[in-house]
Amino acid sequence: MRKNFRLIYATGIAALLAAVLFLAGCGGRREFALRPGDLLFQSGADDCSFSEAVVKVTRSWRGAALSHVGLAAFDEDGKIVVLEAIPEEGVTATPLDDFLARRLDSDGNPRVLVGRLRRRYRRLIRPAIAEARTLEGRPYDGLFDIRNDAYYCSELIYVSFLKAGDGRPLFELEPMTFDDPDTGRIFPVWEEYFAELGAEIPEGEPGINPGGISLSPALRIVHDYGRP
Repeated sequence: MRKNFRLIYATGIAALLAAVLFLAGCGGRREFALRPGDLLFQSGADDCSFSEAVVKVTRSWRGAALSHVGLAAFDEDGKIVVLEAIPEEGVTATPLDDFLARRLDSDGNPRVLVGRLRRRYRRLIRPAIAEARTLEGRPYDGLFDIRNDAYYCSELIYVSFLKAGDGRPLFELEPMTFDDPDTGRIFPVWEEYFAELGAEIPEGEPGINPGGISLSPALRIVHDYGRP
């Protein structure tokens, strides 16, 4: 009896030690499995002035500074990629590791939050991914025009789920603003940007942003890779 007790005790200690070592190896956090259909909200941008201008006029989950969003999917080899719209490439499929390595916090962790659709909306995931796939190669929408055939990051998400829902929007459009709330005037970075394009600033036109999507009741934030 005593021998069996010692064996059980030793086995339990070994299991506990293994669990502690596993958690330590993961930075003390539980392992997270990304799923196709998850939305990856990223903080930061190549041009910080643009990122700050976007964040300053948008609300987001717990005040996180979110300026980009992509959609997780499997590629033909069964590996996770992120379907996204970025200025350099338009609509593209980016390997997950490349996406996560793009923006890191001070501890070297990805500045990414993960949103997951609530159960009642998950039927939309497969057709939304299929729709996003059909848009690969389309140009980036630098004019932020919801009516043209180019796409910015959150517009790609909006359109993909809109078509998956047969025209019923999962995420809501809102009037866009390019005004600095501190001054009531257009951010200089936006004035320069649209002047270079020879286009009018689409103030008040319908649009969508990553922060707004992160607050949607259709999803919940289930993981953070690092500090956004």
